[in-house]
Amino acid sequence: MALDKIGIAKRIAQEVQDGMYINLGIGIPTLVANYIPDALDVVLQSENGLLGIGQFPTEEEVDADLINAGKQTITMRDGSVLFDSSESFAMIRGGHVDLTILGAMEVSENGDISNWKIPGKMVKGMGGAMDLVASAKNIIVAMQHTSRSGESKLLKECSLPITGLKCVRKIITNLAVLEVQEGGGFKLLERAPGVTVEEIKEATEGKLIVEGDIPEMKID
Repeated sequence: MALDKIGIAKRIAQEVQDGMYINLGIGIPTLVANYIPDALDVVLQSENGLLGIGQFPTEEEVDADLINAGKQTITMRDGSVLFDSSESFAMIRGGHVDLTILGAMEVSENGDISNWKIPGKMVKGMGGAMDLVASAKNIIVAMQHTSRSGESKLLKECSLPITGLKCVRKIITNLAVLEVQEGGGFKLLERAPGVTVEEIKEATEGKLIVEGDIPEMKID
């Protein structure tokens, strides 16, 4: 069966390595904070000026003054720091973020990403997405494989306004784990429990590369 949002977040948490500085985008990516193994020492960053974000707060822990870039209340780890957004973006643009996890509306087989605007709909702006995709060392996208109408969101070319070109390395969806290849194409690495390769093929418009037996994801 396809993964829910929590399942996607749990699988992405497996990509986290000890010592990383990580930026979590709005949506599914923010859930990843709850599933990073305790044994790993990582630092979560938010572009509104936070370094050292903890898990989401319980009702008793909520502090309305502590929010991430998505305006969600958060907790802070021991040693966390607060600073203005100019310093936060200096950190991002300076290449000091090891891993960025973003949501997306579309990703192309070349690794282009569209994640900020749907024509005709009001949005406040691109936010920090353009800076993050231009500067991060590694970008993982968390997204649904298809739209609500069943249309693929993994495409030959993005149809929506572009956030960044050839920047996405890996995509984790409700159906699969895929890696963007240098010459273009989505290499299928893992499939969600109970999901077949054929179902993933049908849900992927862009070039899908399938080599050998594809294992199921292991989600605790």
